[in-house]
Amino acid sequence: MKLTSEQIDQLFSFTRQHYVEWYDLQSELVDHLANAIETQWEENPKLTFDQALNAEFKKFGVFGFMDVVEKRQAVLSKKYNRLVWEHFKDFFGIPKIVLLIAMTLGLFSILKINFYSQWIFIGLYLILIVFSFREMFKNSKRKKQQIKEVQKRWLFEEIINQYGSFSVIALTPLNIFIQLLNHSKDILSNPYYTLGLSFLFVLFAIIVFIIFKIMPAKAEDYLLATYPEYKLDRL
Repeated sequence: MKLTSEQIDQLFSFTRQHYVEWYDLQSELVDHLANAIETQWEENPKLTFDQALNAEFKKFGVFGFMDVVEKRQAVLSKKYNRLVWEHFKDFFGIPKIVLLIAMTLGLFSILKINFYSQWIFIGLYLILIVFSFREMFKNSKRKKQQIKEVQKRWLFEEIINQYGSFSVIALTPLNIFIQLLNHSKDILSNPYYTLGLSFLFVLFAIIVFIIFKIMPAKAEDYLLATYPEYKLDRL
């Protein structure tokens, strides 16, 4: 005996009621539940739909679908971080490495010759922070509108648009350097410190650029590669 379209809809509702908000995960779970229910009916045709569903749901344990959600989030987060890393490595190949070196030396020169080098560095750091939060706000607003129009949420899309935890990790070392600068006014008088600080700042600026500009621009390509049905959702 096969499930009807109404029963399939009930399974989608069931996953939503149990805190699975993403369409891709809902689809996977509905497919699993539908196959399991049909298998149960082959063994015991007298079972009702609700009985078969509850029996299958109990197999997920006390936390229900939460373990499935967490495992899928972990897998997709690793995929996201791998993509960011691939873009980051691109900056160490010609011709981008020339740009990286030029930016480092440019910042080093500004910090070395300027009397207000400490404040320049702090100002640049604050610009990165403001840029990051502005992009987060813009994207959050755009996503809310998109969800209203499409009514479907995709887990990997949200990981891309929430930038994982990469942006916070990237900016934390810079915060440490800010603390160092506050406690040691003459740290930038040492050219080696200044050069190292310039290089690290440029690296972190590149990571922020990848997270907030490159990844969102390529998001649709990554989503289509992950979910072939994603294109139909956008037609």
